[in-house]
Order: sequence, then C-alpha cells, then structure tokens
Amino acid sequence: MPILRKKDIRTMSSENRRKKVDELRTELVRLRTMAKAGGSLDNPSRIWELRKTIARLLTVENEEPSVAKKK
Repeated sequence: MPILRKKDIRTMSSENRRKKVDELRTELVRLRTMAKAGGSLDNPSRIWELRKTIARLLTVENEEPSVAKKK
C-alpha cells in the first residue's frame, strides 16, 4: 500500500510536497540506522515504500515547472 497516491501528490502544493519529502527522508534515515545497528524492524518493506514515495514526490515536483513553461 503506497504511503501517498499519485493523485494525492499532484493535488498537493509545491511547499507541502517539499515538507513531505523532508519528513519521509527523516523517517527513512531513522529506519536505515535501526536496520544497520542490528535492530529489528516491525515492517522492513517500509524502507522500500518510503524510497518509492520520495521518488514519486520528486518526480511530480520536477514535472511541474516544465508543464508551466509549455503553457
């Protein structure tokens, strides 16, 4: 289950997307640190989900300026 769906990401403002990326990156660093330290994660696939969601957010963020230029 994705953390954020594509249509939800597209409806967010640019500022909200940047804040969400920061939040998700912080969580990702925390989970990676726990995994490296030998701690057990409740949901190891959460790391994968975070990476994909961050990529989706950044992709939409990078698409927006090019769409505005074409109009």
